[in-house]
Amino acid sequence: MTDFRLPLGDIVSDGIDVLTESLRPLFDLIRLVLVSLYEAVEFVLLSPPFWAIIIIAAALAYFVKGWKFAVGTIVGLLVIVGVNQWENSMASLALVLVASAIAIAISVPLGIVAARSNRASATIRPILDFLQTMPAFVYLVPALILFRVGVVPGIVATIVFAMAPGVRFTELGIRGVDKEVVEAGHAFGSSPWRILRQIQLPLAMPTIMAGINQVIMLSLSMVVIAGLVGGGGLGSDVVQALSRIDVALGFEAGLSVVIIAIYLDRLTAALSGKRRTMWTPWRTKASPVEAAPTPAPAAATKDAPVGASL
Repeated sequence: MTDFRLPLGDIVSDGIDVLTESLRPLFDLIRLVLVSLYEAVEFVLLSPPFWAIIIIAAALAYFVKGWKFAVGTIVGLLVIVGVNQWENSMASLALVLVASAIAIAISVPLGIVAARSNRASATIRPILDFLQTMPAFVYLVPALILFRVGVVPGIVATIVFAMAPGVRFTELGIRGVDKEVVEAGHAFGSSPWRILRQIQLPLAMPTIMAGINQVIMLSLSMVVIAGLVGGGGLGSDVVQALSRIDVALGFEAGLSVVIIAIYLDRLTAALSGKRRTMWTPWRTKASPVEAAPTPAPAAATKDAPVGASL
């Protein structure tokens, strides 16, 4: 064994210190924006009575999938109310919604860029591999230094941890669009932006929605980890249950996370599905061939040979 050691950790630590000292106003501004977004979403979820939120969630479930999903939503959310975890669940849901929205807003454009440029794809792919393989706890350390204790480090760590599937699935969906359809758009003189907006994105939407589903699921998996840095919500209860070895509290908080995860998973899966999506109408129109009336058989005449009308 030799005493040789690569000072990679020291380099990263020094870089974080430099960022903290030189860009403190920028990080304070980011912190203010994220806190404001989180508090606004939390206010919307916690201000109405719990039954109003349950009705809205059930109506959305019925709209996208049907009455069975709506009934399951009502039962699941009532269980959360019954174990006295409603406020914590809404706080965690606010964190997930804010982090997922920002992660999607970053990952989808990056996926589009990667799909349209092989060089960009070759540059982005190793970064995504690094983000996906790095343990989730590691993201909390620099986020905690840059944004201090609170909900913001949890949001930032969640964004970094969850955005990779959104980029990958967006690139996969756009690259999977039939090239002949794209060439037909070029042949009709459509601009690249119009081809992207009216051809590639609609055809790739099921795959993109699958990526959005994964972003939301990964965001939920960070809820408990965010509780370690003061993220609040269900993650805080799970951390307390772990420190106190409180099985009852841990089970109730974990069950609430599972119920919210199942609801969001089924909701996004239904939106990426078949007909009831934001991109397709309630009833698909028949194709021109199907819509054309079937011609009636010719009437037999005296001059027609026997069996001509068959």
